[in-house]
Amino acid sequence: MNCCICGAVRNCEKYLDNVFENMEKIGSIFHDYKIVLFYDNSTDNTLTKINEYNSKNNKLIFYINDKPLLPCRTHRLANARNWCLKYVMDNLNTYPYFIMMDCDNVCSTPIQLNILRKYLYQDSWDALSFNREDYYDLWALSISPYLISCRHFKNNFESELKQFIKKLLNNLSENGLLDCYSAFNGFAIYKTSKFINCHYDGRLRIDLISKPQLIQNLKTIKQPIHIFPYGTERSVLEDCEHRSFHLMAINKNDAKIQISKDILF
Repeated sequence: MNCCICGAVRNCEKYLDNVFENMEKIGSIFHDYKIVLFYDNSTDNTLTKINEYNSKNNKLIFYINDKPLLPCRTHRLANARNWCLKYVMDNLNTYPYFIMMDCDNVCSTPIQLNILRKYLYQDSWDALSFNREDYYDLWALSISPYLISCRHFKNNFESELKQFIKKLLNNLSENGLLDCYSAFNGFAIYKTSKFINCHYDGRLRIDLISKPQLIQNLKTIKQPIHIFPYGTERSVLEDCEHRSFHLMAINKNDAKIQISKDILF
């Protein structure tokens, strides 16, 4: 089995040595692997680091984006991840698995490879992300009844959501997995065949959520979706790019998006 290990890279210079080491460790548990990176204009020496690593490892390919940066961060990330995704899909028969991972501090500590290996050949998941000592990535998280981003409500409920996900993960059996609609937490592994007609979108995509789910979400939060001004962190024009990707896979391919209680990093 082969795997593509993908990442969006911008201003990651001080973490890249450790991230590349983790990528090589991940690659070692597959028959073959490729590292696919999308580089956006940086203010540090990220590109120098990438070029140095490229001279050492012929399994790396990367794209240098020379276009102006998009104004919204999630739009930039969606653009970067979609470029990586296109490479995976263009080589679908070669890479039955792909990984999307952040290339900054969250994936720079030593990876617990035995945990990834434990789940690799299980049939119970199509996308699998992992727990953290601090489950920080609440923006990417959609889990019933909380499908809409917690950042799209005036009275932010991040503390409530953090306690909610922590309790659910703690209550899992030793090897149990938690069903969700979207999760990332800096790293996720995918079975490529379940995502062939999907893409990342950094916009708020209410259309991907069914009406009953939407109604239940709003009843639980007890407040309407708030339209934040353009340019603010919680602009209605922005949403975590992982949510749309995962919801598309569920809607189109009945993909199983799951979270392990194990801590990978």
